[in-house]
Amino acid sequence: MFRKIRSNRNPRDTLYSELKKELSPYLITLRLSLKAIAQKYPRFLFAMMVINITLSVMLVIGLHRPAPNKAINFKPVIQAGEALQKTIALKQQVDSIMAKKKLSAQDSLALESALEQLQKMKP
Repeated sequence: MFRKIRSNRNPRDTLYSELKKELSPYLITLRLSLKAIAQKYPRFLFAMMVINITLSVMLVIGLHRPAPNKAINFKPVIQAGEALQKTIALKQQVDSIMAKKKLSAQDSLALESALEQLQKMKP
């Protein structure tokens, strides 16, 4: 079941070498024709390259728009910070009242008020 597969392929034959064998006549013909065109019309090719570079620079400069400066709105961040500070203060108040062994009527009212405020703050 697990026999070694033997191949008679030449190890020097690779995909690149096989493609080179197949496509080399076409590539040689293409290279020679492009070389002949470049030798026949050098000024035209130079002018086209300069025009392409100039158009590229114009497009880059003309289409580049700087990003608009957006004013950063810190109001929600500040409100969230204030809400967090208030929550922490109320939690400390509740913890200090709950730490007492006996609660007076005033402590009970303060605890009830703090717990109501915490309940209102939850979204």
